[in-house]
Amino acid sequence: MKKIEAVIKPFKLDEVKEELYQAGIKGMTISEVKGHGRQKGHREVYRGAEYVVDFLPKLKLEIIVDAAHAEMVTDAIARTARTGKIGDGKIFILPVEQVIRVRTGERGKEAV
Repeated sequence: MKKIEAVIKPFKLDEVKEELYQAGIKGMTISEVKGHGRQKGHREVYRGAEYVVDFLPKLKLEIIVDAAHAEMVTDAIARTARTGKIGDGKIFILPVEQVIRVRTGERGKEAV
């Protein structure tokens, strides 16, 4: 199994979520996060005073999938979340040793 963590722009969530549902993904966790990459934020002017916004609002999706489906899921996220502009986000793929459903005690693929 694989854990896919995707950091995307907030306004892309509905499109990405719909694409994942169509791809057969049944569950995901979404968190509001802040961060920056190479661009290190941007400068804004408010009432004549300039200030730096160095942590930008993003959304983090966490999805556990069978290893065979990981590439299909990451392709769907990358294709749907892409705007072509700086700050589109990142996708991380991590190995998952075990999944346990707390309510039933199921393990492995059945727990996902």
